[in-house]
Amino acid sequence: MSAAGARPLRLLMTLDAVGGVWRYAMDLASELKVQGVATVFVGFGPPPGGSERRQAQAIGELVWLDESLDWLCEGPQALSGVGPALSRLAEIHNVDVLHLNLPTQAVGLDTARPVLVVSHSCVPTWFAAVRGSGPPQGWDWHVAMNREGLLRADAVVSPSASHARALGFTYGAEIKATVVENATRLNETILPRDQRVFAAGRWWDEGKNGAMLDEAAAMALWSVEMAGPLTGPNGQSLTLSHAKGLGVLPHCGAMARLASAGIVASPSLYEPFGLAALEGARSGAALVLSDIPTYRELWDDAALFAPPDDPQAFARAINRLTLDSDLRGELGERARLRARRFTPQAQADAMAALYWQLVDARDPAVPAAKPTDSVSSSIMSRAGAGARAFLSPSSAAE
Repeated sequence: MSAAGARPLRLLMTLDAVGGVWRYAMDLASELKVQGVATVFVGFGPPPGGSERRQAQAIGELVWLDESLDWLCEGPQALSGVGPALSRLAEIHNVDVLHLNLPTQAVGLDTARPVLVVSHSCVPTWFAAVRGSGPPQGWDWHVAMNREGLLRADAVVSPSASHARALGFTYGAEIKATVVENATRLNETILPRDQRVFAAGRWWDEGKNGAMLDEAAAMALWSVEMAGPLTGPNGQSLTLSHAKGLGVLPHCGAMARLASAGIVASPSLYEPFGLAALEGARSGAALVLSDIPTYRELWDDAALFAPPDDPQAFARAINRLTLDSDLRGELGERARLRARRFTPQAQADAMAALYWQLVDARDPAVPAAKPTDSVSSSIMSRAGAGARAFLSPSSAAE
């Protein structure tokens, strides 16, 4: 079987309406639809609003389950119904591939259909990056359950080599991931730039490091705007003292503020990819980023970097750009050119190639089993220019 001339591929894709996975799923499935891939979205966690439902239903089918997300529940028993529910839906909708956007969703699956898992982020790697430790008591079940889901998958995808490396360190070197970088549908823009700094994120999330950026704002020569929620689903909160909080904006409103900002900043401690930085780059803004492995991997030589635990250093980087318009313009152009590689078409091409490789590799007469190295190696070698292989923590140096 191949994508060209074959029957349309049917895909089951999981998602939620709480974090960035919603936009990832909508953008990817929209591009896949052009290629003839039909998507059945299966949602978990708090349900979406009416506009989001209509958006999903314009692209594919939408089913919402009364099941939790792993990072919003207190223990693995709350997830016991996820695998069986997905197995039933795979049969009902007669899909060819299951694309799961949380590794724990692969636990308990009873299906012979191929399973691809994308690790966008996870609790254990978050704690390692943000707290420098493993999950605390009561959260350590995430390690075992994520590992089981990753090993159950026929293919694992990571949005960056840095996050793939973190998966290997956290869950074992036998976890083999293919890197398919994220993308944005945001068009390139050339607008007059205001003398202000723009940042966007879920600021209640400690990993987004909003408190540090708020401190840096007190020393910045330009005003610093922070768009995004300050309170989280589990009672997390951030109070701003120096930066200007814009609150939760519609995506188009946030992008309008971003597109005309002179500087776009991202102070994150933890970013498996970092969509805000990509959107800033696509707009041609100069970037000030935290000096973390992911941002170095993706934006080295196209941004200024500062330690994420040093508000004074972060403010100095911002002020360097405010005072040097030539450097601001040079870095903005470098970022814009770098951003051209992160296109929805490149992402969809790479993912479609993985789906078809999994379908081709699965003998319908053989029941599902744990993934083999030969299947993963075939996928990584044949997935196309948009995908890159990452085999183990030792296979790429920082």
